[in-house]
Amino acid sequence: MIDCYGFRNAESPDFENIEGYFVDKEVLPFYNKLKERLAGEGYALRLESAYRPFERQLSIWNRKASGELKLLDASGNPMERPADEEQLMYAILTWSALPGASRHHLGSDLDVVDGNACPEGYEVQLTPAECNGMFAPFHKKLTELMDADETFGFSRVFVPGRGKIQPEMWHIAHLPTSRKRLENFSLAELRSIYERTDIACKSALLDNLERLADDYIYPYFI
Repeated sequence: MIDCYGFRNAESPDFENIEGYFVDKEVLPFYNKLKERLAGEGYALRLESAYRPFERQLSIWNRKASGELKLLDASGNPMERPADEEQLMYAILTWSALPGASRHHLGSDLDVVDGNACPEGYEVQLTPAECNGMFAPFHKKLTELMDADETFGFSRVFVPGRGKIQPEMWHIAHLPTSRKRLENFSLAELRSIYERTDIACKSALLDNLERLADDYIYPYFI
């Protein structure tokens, strides 16, 4: 496993598998408390993603670049694949983190939904339309609890006005844990990883890496 946050992986004793996803063990008691708190309000907190290794993030990135996975615009609607490498890079960045710098590498960040609101057999997409539709009451309650400091250290990271990544209401982070993991980040190591990795848009990434860090990485070190 490769990343810039300390080179841990899912086999590390620091992680535990819950609901089919690996999560930093330090996060578990707080996740369980949040789950219990939301259950008392009638919601079933459910994971849709947690720890994600470099290789998986790289696969997502490369498949979006190749057209195997669809690209979405800022509104969450399918868009045409740009021919220009730099434009393609920015199109992917609309909804996908840079491999090696994704907060999902930390083990402290979770994508969550309300299991009670999911129709049987429904495949969650994690889109703004879902947040404003079937999951709207859940996210409203989650916002209320965050505002009241009743989410046990969890907060949203990708919010309007912070960096250039589109807001993601479904993405929550246990900030006391993630702050410790972020201390290990190295942009120089990220550059080295890209230089030796078969990653789409490599030239554009290397040419713009410092600017990308200012817009897509550092604003989310909260």
